[in-house]
Amino acid sequence: MKRLKLGRTDIEVSELCLGSMTWGTQNTEAEGHAQIDMALDRGCDFIDTAEMYPVNPVRAETVGITETIIGSWFAKTGRRDEVVLATKMSGLNGGFVRKNIPPNPDTLREALDGSLKRLQTDYIDLYQLHWPNRGSFQFRQNWAYDPRGQNPEAEIANMVAMMEVLRELVAEGKIRAFGLSNESSWGAMQWLKAAEATGGPRVASIQNEYSLLDRLYDTDLSETSVNEGVTLLAFSPLATGLLTGKYQGGVIPDGSRMSLSETLGGRRTERAFVAVDAYLDIAKRHGLDPSQMAIAWCRTRPFQTVPIFGATSLEQLDVALGAAEVTLSDAVLDEIDKAHRAHPMPY
Repeated sequence: MKRLKLGRTDIEVSELCLGSMTWGTQNTEAEGHAQIDMALDRGCDFIDTAEMYPVNPVRAETVGITETIIGSWFAKTGRRDEVVLATKMSGLNGGFVRKNIPPNPDTLREALDGSLKRLQTDYIDLYQLHWPNRGSFQFRQNWAYDPRGQNPEAEIANMVAMMEVLRELVAEGKIRAFGLSNESSWGAMQWLKAAEATGGPRVASIQNEYSLLDRLYDTDLSETSVNEGVTLLAFSPLATGLLTGKYQGGVIPDGSRMSLSETLGGRRTERAFVAVDAYLDIAKRHGLDPSQMAIAWCRTRPFQTVPIFGATSLEQLDVALGAAEVTLSDAVLDEIDKAHRAHPMPY
């Protein structure tokens, strides 16, 4: 599996990243451990998690279980140094983490120390903010996005204060790099300015949703990524399973994400199924697995991209990891472009 540098850091990661958000709800501890074993055997050493995981659904009583599962694997195997580990600090939420207190210099240390304890490690390779204090246009909020209620002066002041603590945490060896999630171009640039002003860690990555069906990253964020050397960590490259084709024709497999979340977080629309048909047709005519085509396509983008995928079985994981061996032809890429123009923003 190919490797690349994360942002402008010296941290090398595999070109694919294993997501873990189902470990503790849809997957047992043993299954999570088996997935880590398989990923490492196949050259995928980049694992992403978050303090709020698992999901489907998110509940206060399950917060932190996924990190605990990863931590028990580290303790059992002693292979911490073989993994590039990313986790995330929750932002404002429904009260399931820190009673809905927003990220600030005080809660930053508290959150990180909690993650380190659950993960049974002394350091995090990539520490990310899960979403901005001011809100985000991610998760279908783009349709009615209105930033007029924001307080940019207060936001920037908090970023500077947070960055000063992040600088200390890097010096203490607790984190190696810093990243964002569910962010905008404006937010990323303000964080980069805060890093420059304080000597803190510059933004190495932005973890946003990105797939054949969700391409909000393609314009301003793409420019930011290229010009500022920021890697996109693309979550849901399979559009929560839609791009596998398993939900076509009204099918809802037992134990699938749609069986737990009827609308797939607003992704389940008639236009989405029509768009998926177009991509399934491309894959079929070119002898490609649709999941592997969707993941491999992310790696063809003009900005550096690492797809993050999750799996609820080793069979699914085996297919996803196989995307590293897939090279899409110019003909396939041209047909994908035409399908996107015919079916833009289907949800």
